[in-house]
Amino acid sequence: MARKFFGTDGIRGKVNADPMTAEIAMRVGQAAGAHFLRGDHRHRVVIGKDTRLSGYMMESAMVAGFTSVGMDVVLLGPMPTPAVAMLTRSMRADLGVMISASHNPYVDNGIKLFGPDGYKLSDEAERSIERRLAKEPKLAKAELVGRAKRIDDARGRYVHFAKSTFPEKLRLDGLKIAVDCANGAAYQVAPEALWELGAELVPLGIAPNGTNINMGCGSTHPELLAEAVVASGADIGLAFDGDADRLIVVDEKGAVVDGDQLMALIALARARRGELTGGAVVATIMSNLGLERRLAADNIGLKRTKVGDRYVLEEMRASGCNVGGEQSGHIILADHATTGDGLVAGLQVLAALIESGKPASEVLTQFDPVPQLLKNVRYADGADPLAAPAVKARIAEAEREFDGRGRIVIRKSGTEPLIRVMAEGDDAAEVEAIVDSICQAVAAA
Repeated sequence: MARKFFGTDGIRGKVNADPMTAEIAMRVGQAAGAHFLRGDHRHRVVIGKDTRLSGYMMESAMVAGFTSVGMDVVLLGPMPTPAVAMLTRSMRADLGVMISASHNPYVDNGIKLFGPDGYKLSDEAERSIERRLAKEPKLAKAELVGRAKRIDDARGRYVHFAKSTFPEKLRLDGLKIAVDCANGAAYQVAPEALWELGAELVPLGIAPNGTNINMGCGSTHPELLAEAVVASGADIGLAFDGDADRLIVVDEKGAVVDGDQLMALIALARARRGELTGGAVVATIMSNLGLERRLAADNIGLKRTKVGDRYVLEEMRASGCNVGGEQSGHIILADHATTGDGLVAGLQVLAALIESGKPASEVLTQFDPVPQLLKNVRYADGADPLAAPAVKARIAEAEREFDGRGRIVIRKSGTEPLIRVMAEGDDAAEVEAIVDSICQAVAAA
């Protein structure tokens, strides 16, 4: 069954357009609620959201959906995605919901669902919910309609959890940290956690107004943080995205450090302490070849998955690895969390910085990335340019040209009629020539 609503990371779209309407949000609440009505206990769902304007509308609609089928609702207010996952487990809830479109602009919104174990739902569970969406919901009897309650200490619970992942013997005293919360879900919890650990803060993106989430700030616009780090003389900068499940770091010189470098830093530190499990790091096909080579130098493997943090996590669970993530800054630390957590990852980076006693610029860059180039080619709906013999032949020829000196990754976008062509290798000119030639073949198909 082809999925109509769920993509690689829940349901997402422009607000007040299918599928991101209040009506559909209510139906998702009814369908997801019905899916998790198991056993004779009182059922509970935890709902968090980021700071975008439409969050109020979507939240109210989902409350109506869940309560109408007999589920009680616990409202967290603006909270990071990983906080929702953590609190779903902590509160013994049957289901967790995060209303967010992550790094997208405020006109978009989305729905992410977590099971009672705090993990994102499997493809099978999402398909089951989609089947329920096509049917009339079975509404609860009047006396069994659910209740909704907002809890006031959710922020403190998550701050306490995040701080518990930071080594007890360490403090952030004497460290000046610029932190960009993207006017999003971390705008309160991240500064609070860092301040409580002793840091001097240069806060950015902490004044959400419903429409400024991710606007020229956060992990997708690290230039604001880089400028602030240099201007303020900060030791390091941390940037989160709208729902705070990803992290990008800036060193004291203003250089931006991506998720590949952070995975290397954290994994190598854990390997030295004997705490790295599974003998490998899990990343996606987009992670730089330089990461693979750096890990191999310390006899650590790199397992690659499809793009999407859910696929990274699936492989981590299957292979017993406790460090994984994406180049974009989703860092998953399985010892602490069931999903990417920007604040927890940031605290591990800060611990490594303090323990080294060196400037961030000497600690954060763990390897020299090889030249990598990604280009998109739009194609007509219904077409399949990757099936064209000329395209297949050009890709095969390009792989022979590389002769083991690089990688080629060709994939379709999951949301648009685009072919994404990526290549990386030691020679930047060769990489560009190969990408351009494949793009030309795809465009002509």
